[in-house]
Amino acid sequence: MRVTILQPSYLPWLGFFEQMSRSDKFVLLDDVQYTRRDWRNRNRIRVRENWIWLTVPVQQKSRFSQSLLETRIDNSVSWRRKHLETLRQHYCKAPFFEKYFPRCQQVYEKDWTFLFDLCLETINLIKEEMGIETPLLRSSEMKPGGEKTERLVSICRELGATHYLSGESGSNYIAEEDFSSQGIALEYQNYEHPVYPQRYTGFVPHLSAIDLLFNCGEQSLGILKQDETEPMGSRCS
Repeated sequence: MRVTILQPSYLPWLGFFEQMSRSDKFVLLDDVQYTRRDWRNRNRIRVRENWIWLTVPVQQKSRFSQSLLETRIDNSVSWRRKHLETLRQHYCKAPFFEKYFPRCQQVYEKDWTFLFDLCLETINLIKEEMGIETPLLRSSEMKPGGEKTERLVSICRELGATHYLSGESGSNYIAEEDFSSQGIALEYQNYEHPVYPQRYTGFVPHLSAIDLLFNCGEQSLGILKQDETEPMGSRCS
């Protein structure tokens, strides 16, 4: 029983879904403090010159300790139209634009109040279109105790985990002995980013996984997991 626990993000990158695809259960850590200038409310997409941010504006004034669940979108800014048109502009000639854009359009046609709800929608969009079947859980619907590593271990114990799959940066803050003392094997992702054809010349890594979907369609999961037989760089061509 391998478990991954990550904070949700807006239109997450490939590594987020690679961890999900390798896990038996994937927990969205949704009841922690909202972090500013992070990946919670923004991600990157490819443009001709290199990449740009798609950022969801949030209400932050006098809300320094708000949780992610409490974080509201600032809808006084017309961000939905901007994001949709930016995706259309830069991916309209991608091979699988017509297949996935209608569902993207449905996301941006909805009225969103809370950031988490939007993040969850974009996570489910990419998860389902890639064919990842790992069930999603939410920490706010569980009963974890403690802080930091203790909290992660508590969730793992509640789910009966034998293995915990952490992102590579987890080694900077995880107290490994807390896992080993509970008989839970700790693993780190160490993800090697795949190379795949993109809409514009050259390759830019660490973008939202929506870039992979628009460019590679049904082959996206195989490329994400790097289990394709074709040489890197020629995939989905």
